[in-house]
Amino acid sequence: MDITMPQLGETVTEATVTRWLKGVGDTITVDEPLFEVTTDKVDAEVPATVAGRITEILVPEGETVAVGVRLAVIEAAAGAAAEEPATPVARPVTVPEEVVRPGLVTSPVVRRLITERGVDPATIVGTGEGGRITRRDVLAATPGVQRPATAPTPRVERGDEVIPMSTIRRRTAEHMVRSKATSAHVYTSVEVDFEHVERTRRAHGEAFREQEGFGLTYLPFIVRAVADATHEYPGVNASIDGDAITVHHALHLGIAVDLDFAGLVAPVVRDADGKRLRLLAREIRDLASRARTKRITPDELAGGTFTITNMGPFDTHMTLPIINQPQVAILATDAIRKRPVVVQGPDGDDAIAIHPVGILALTWDHRAFDGAYAASFLHAVRTNLETRDWDPELA
Repeated sequence: MDITMPQLGETVTEATVTRWLKGVGDTITVDEPLFEVTTDKVDAEVPATVAGRITEILVPEGETVAVGVRLAVIEAAAGAAAEEPATPVARPVTVPEEVVRPGLVTSPVVRRLITERGVDPATIVGTGEGGRITRRDVLAATPGVQRPATAPTPRVERGDEVIPMSTIRRRTAEHMVRSKATSAHVYTSVEVDFEHVERTRRAHGEAFREQEGFGLTYLPFIVRAVADATHEYPGVNASIDGDAITVHHALHLGIAVDLDFAGLVAPVVRDADGKRLRLLAREIRDLASRARTKRITPDELAGGTFTITNMGPFDTHMTLPIINQPQVAILATDAIRKRPVVVQGPDGDDAIAIHPVGILALTWDHRAFDGAYAASFLHAVRTNLETRDWDPELA
């Protein structure tokens, strides 16, 4: 039976085989992990769909191939039949490789770009793995488009360690550089008094942990406050494509998750603006857990319309993140610490109190809106956090 590169999500056209978990001659059972793959969105293990003995491995580790390309051959055990894989991916279908000239395989996105730009493939120098042509290579070869300057080569001395970038590290770097070159990044921040939130956490935290099996953090409260603020300021929940701005009526909220310092992904809470605090906490916890254990699917990482990155657990002060294209804004949440604040006492006089305080920093695209709009959105988020009665959300 042929083993092909599976369809790892509606938006995924190719993936890199990062590691074979079995070798030629090994036996394997149905649903036993066969190989690991990485895309520009996620790393994942792919299980065998049939039991038997591996007779061929056709694609070596580190090679990037299109969905449907033959990867290996398994000689099925007597009486064995293919079963659906345990992971939520479609059964792979073998499709012929497409080439732009003999011996060179490219992704459908790159082939379309070559056609759109009218570039002769023979003039393109491929810088991808195995000399593959990448999107960046096509743009660099397009007439009238200036090639990116070559960066200086770092000096390597005795004792230095040269570590090749992983696929997810390299693609993250490409996305971040492209975002900085695309959006007019501006940063606005506000300080938030989380006393109202903390009162609810103190009152319901123990019961919440007993019921849900995990602690009640500040993040779901911030997500809920953001979701409500987008109703009043929908322009922050938007995307830009060329000269057009698409304002999304549903909030699909990406939550950035660190993968043990190996990379960063942003699984998406769908329709976050229609969910209450407890459900948001559950979904955030579930998505983050599955992302860290390579059980997230590419489709769960796609389609975000706004992103929150939470650096608070690392005790940071203020983070200025890079926009997740094609979105127009991303919010950073940092450490919440006890600090002295000025409050109004019962008699109307000012008094000093100790409250939990943190900074919310918004990175926004000046092409989409202006500073007054960004500041007003943050003011609405802060007002929601500081004045709302949160107890009914957990009743």
